[in-house]
Amino acid sequence: MGQKITSIKPSKNLRDKSILSFNQFDQSTLKEIFSLAMKMKAIATKAQTSKILTGKIIILLFYEPSTRTLSSFDAAVKQLGGQTIVINNPSELSSIAKGETFEDTIKTLEAYCDAIILRHSKEGFSEKAGAVASSVPIINAGDGIGEHPTQALLDLFTIWDHKKRLENLRGLVVGDLLNGRTVHSLLQGLSLYKNNEVYLLAPKDLRIKRKLIEKLTKNGLALFEINSLSQAPDNCDFWYWTRIQRERFTDLSKYKVLKNKFIVTKKLLDKFGDEKTLLMHPLPRTGEVDKDLDKDIRSVYLKDQIRNGMYIRMALLALILT
Repeated sequence: MGQKITSIKPSKNLRDKSILSFNQFDQSTLKEIFSLAMKMKAIATKAQTSKILTGKIIILLFYEPSTRTLSSFDAAVKQLGGQTIVINNPSELSSIAKGETFEDTIKTLEAYCDAIILRHSKEGFSEKAGAVASSVPIINAGDGIGEHPTQALLDLFTIWDHKKRLENLRGLVVGDLLNGRTVHSLLQGLSLYKNNEVYLLAPKDLRIKRKLIEKLTKNGLALFEINSLSQAPDNCDFWYWTRIQRERFTDLSKYKVLKNKFIVTKKLLDKFGDEKTLLMHPLPRTGEVDKDLDKDIRSVYLKDQIRNGMYIRMALLALILT
């Protein structure tokens, strides 16, 4: 079964730190997280006893719906011996419905826990929570169309685990790139490593903001906006497909027009990808990935990618809270 992990070496980079943006990470910190995530995988897959977070209480405060981020964080805490308080839809099911401010909610909840994992529908609210909380770390689990740093951690970890590198990569990112917070964080992560290039394919109205492109290219990431899949190279290391985000549209008729703009099928992957191209998706999917690809050896979205979410979050929580 292997050696049980009951404690870890305190992290100089992460201990007691809030995680609000992927900008906080560098190569050294990612290496530390990935190394521990491999050990956390053994805890989860081999049912090893762990008491790393015994006595710790983590609050999951989710203003937006979630399946994978919420459940993987919840499972991560419990795998390490901690406990969770899950607060879904606080706007309707907490004192916020009575008029309590966001700031007062954060100040109240930090009195009861050791960390707050926050998902919010508005960009910048994780930073606002980080400014308000004085005694516990805040972990950004997605803030509107802003960022999703822990999703990027698991995405990068998945690529690294399969390709054994995070430099000299060629990728294709498709879908709602304007509103896609997972994409924003992933691209920031790829910009930390040399000689990476990413091809961006999105409907005209959902292209990534120029300001972010300028920032990423300044950091050394080569970005190419394309108009069709035929313009992407056929030797990409990964394809990162995303959904058109209905919740970001005020005009649903416009959403319906764009919803199925880009659909990936096995035929498409065979034609424009190759046998080593990883097919990734942060999920949920809403029709843009054909189910025939689920069992394809290149598809990792329902396999390694979602499992890695728990291992990465186990590692991150352990490094922050011990």
